Amino acid sequence: MINLSDSDDVMRGSTALADGGKMDEAIGLVQSAIKEQPHDGKLWHILGTLHRTDQNSAAALAALEKALSYQPQNAVLHHAIARVTMEAGMPAVEKFDQARQFAPNDGSIIMGRSAAQMASGKFDEAIADLELILASNPLWLEGHDLLSQARWMSGDKISFTTSFTQALKTNPQNGSLWAKCLDALLKADRFAEASETVEQARAALGDSRGLTMYDAICASELGETKRADQLFAALAPITEIALAVRHMRHLFRTGHFELAARLGESFVHDPDANQIWPYLSLAWRAIGDARWQWLDDQEGLVQIYDLEDQIDIAALATSLRSIHVAKADMIGQSVRGGSQTDGPLFARIDPEIQKLKSVIRSTVKDHIDGLPALDPTHPVLRHRSNSIRFSGSWSVRLTGAGFHTSHLHPMGWFSSAFYVNLPNETEMGPPPSGWLALGAPPPELNLDLPAIRHIEPKPGRLIIFPSIMWHGTVPFEDGERLSVAFDVATPSPIDNSV
Repeated sequence: MINLSDSDDVMRGSTALADGGKMDEAIGLVQSAIKEQPHDGKLWHILGTLHRTDQNSAAALAALEKALSYQPQNAVLHHAIARVTMEAGMPAVEKFDQARQFAPNDGSIIMGRSAAQMASGKFDEAIADLELILASNPLWLEGHDLLSQARWMSGDKISFTTSFTQALKTNPQNGSLWAKCLDALLKADRFAEASETVEQARAALGDSRGLTMYDAICASELGETKRADQLFAALAPITEIALAVRHMRHLFRTGHFELAARLGESFVHDPDANQIWPYLSLAWRAIGDARWQWLDDQEGLVQIYDLEDQIDIAALATSLRSIHVAKADMIGQSVRGGSQTDGPLFARIDPEIQKLKSVIRSTVKDHIDGLPALDPTHPVLRHRSNSIRFSGSWSVRLTGAGFHTSHLHPMGWFSSAFYVNLPNETEMGPPPSGWLALGAPPPELNLDLPAIRHIEPKPGRLIIFPSIMWHGTVPFEDGERLSVAFDVATPSPIDNSV
């Protein structure tokens, strides 16, 4: 029995309910406690946090502001209010400035402020501020990451890692700084630059298994087959799942499909096996193993829903265009020739977006209800949930010959494409130009495998498919292709019990 007069007990109880997918009950519990203790700032803080987790920004802000009225010096509350203000789609730089007054050295607040600047299109200001801070704090790794992202999204795809290289000149023995720089280069597919950086790191640090991993990845992606073979052999046995994925990619390129399948099969019980399953599907297809159909091609895994009668498409398009402020795509993402919004789209308070969120939540529930039977061995069908949680939501605007590379969302359960605006028939080009391609391997793997399915986009059309399924788009000729996408969070073990 939860003691409603004990805020700590209420926090534990509400957290357990929320973690179990019972968000409405969690919020109801805290609201009941507030009725008994209306002046308890901690309870209001808990309520605001729950609303934020549920991406109800308006309710979250109201609760957090109430909490602040009882705890006006609470730096965590000031930061939370700034974050939710930004997520809601409102100007938030001043809110972050207020939070910094109470915690001037908190790096997460500084990063939030930069994100707020970028959300309003002020990339130059964000870059300048981050450069100034990194000049005096050159080992702030998260700051380097954010600065490289800001430079890339502002259109600077040449010197986006400059802050790393400047910091390494005076800190050449810092292995973490080398690793972060290499990670940024790999995200951007700059494998030649990454290979040179590996050699520079070896000169500064000496050789290591970590640098050999980076070297093997670069050699494989650059087509240096013999050298990559030697480097992967030197890393055996491979126990890291991320490295196993890279080795599978190399085995595909060199035509060793059976070896790739065996390697993938050895990792299917790993907690992070969603990274492996998509590559295992390709290996099974390449060797003619019908298990790929069990994994990717069961009836009900992919569904099409036409929702144009439930959404004001024109109003939604206007709302979405207003938030596409970046000059380029996001580093490490699938967009080519367009922009992608940052932050949780469904947390914005725009009425058009909230209406879309409501319709989509209901449709996702219908999709889950229509899934094939539970299968404890299947990475997607082993799950069921009565609670729909979104682990990510965003909008993509492609123009000209824009497209999505074939990619994955291994952290999600189901992923999506909802189409808001499309080029006309002439601009789109002959089918399947601009269509969604499911199951097509990335071209750099040199696999002679077609897409499992092409699906025509239409305004108001929602397509839901497993997050571990390869998906991308066929390039189109001209015009605008405006869409919304989201990931449904993988249910927790408690969710699966319902």
